Amino acid sequence: MRLAVREDESPWTATELTEVSSELAGELTRLEAELATLQSSIDDVLRDSGDGAGDDQADSGSKAFEREQEMTLLANVRETLFQTQHAVARIEDGTYGVCESCGNPVGKLRLQAFPRATLCVSCKQKQERR
Repeated sequence: MRLAVREDESPWTATELTEVSSELAGELTRLEAELATLQSSIDDVLRDSGDGAGDDQADSGSKAFEREQEMTLLANVRETLFQTQHAVARIEDGTYGVCESCGNPVGKLRLQAFPRATLCVSCKQKQERR
């Protein structure tokens, strides 16, 4: 399989692609475990929070804050998991390394540093300015 690279980069070698694929696979395993742990933790917090009867304001506020923190972490892990799954799918279908915005190569060095990247540096900068 031949993946997109910039003109100033050498083509992906089988070893380089295996390294990126292995890194993504390890990340998937870690994220799935983290997601399960967070979900269990949220379930515990929700179960322990009950109806709040008898709690003073500090306890209620503390429980609400803890729930919000857990929910934020859960959302972040889910998003990272989705991005990682998307990168694996792009490797499998041969579109890995193609910018999803402009269609130019993302850059092999960029992908080796951040394997979930879907945008070239130029498009990423434009996205962040919005």
